[in-house]
Amino acid sequence: METAHSREQAAPAALTAFARFALFGGGVGITSSFAVAALASWIPWVLANALVTVISTLLATELHARFTFGGGGRATWRQHAQSAGSAAAAYAVTCEAMLVLQQLVAAPGAVLEQVVYLSASALAGVARFAVLRLVVFTRNRSQAVPTVRTARSVNAAGARTATRAGPAVLCCAA
Repeated sequence: METAHSREQAAPAALTAFARFALFGGGVGITSSFAVAALASWIPWVLANALVTVISTLLATELHARFTFGGGGRATWRQHAQSAGSAAAAYAVTCEAMLVLQQLVAAPGAVLEQVVYLSASALAGVARFAVLRLVVFTRNRSQAVPTVRTARSVNAAGARTATRAGPAVLCCAA
């Protein structure tokens, strides 16, 4: 049974995780956007985006495993594989956004391309956070969240009675 106290404790954990996700994922995402733009001058944009997505997903998954979702250790192969699924969806969203931009604007400038790319990445990032928190790193999170136990205080008279009554009273008193 969930109490108001446990709901209050869960909310800051989610907000803290989201702030870390935005910091690490956003930092990798912004760096990735510049890497895609630079690579796209040498190779087709879709290929540049695919290459950068693979590298940035590996890096971001490691950062999220170590810092964002409380694992403290390296990401497992299972977590990398599950994270890759959400990254593939994010890749599709960014590609679709850029293809739509190309259809709507004949020669978009670099600033407009960055705005569209980062906006699509941000929308995909929110969905990715939910998937990573609820599916990929759920085991790490459940191990990291301490169990809150409450105990009733026993006054001195109650303690004497419990001692005389035996273990059954102690079991039921807590």
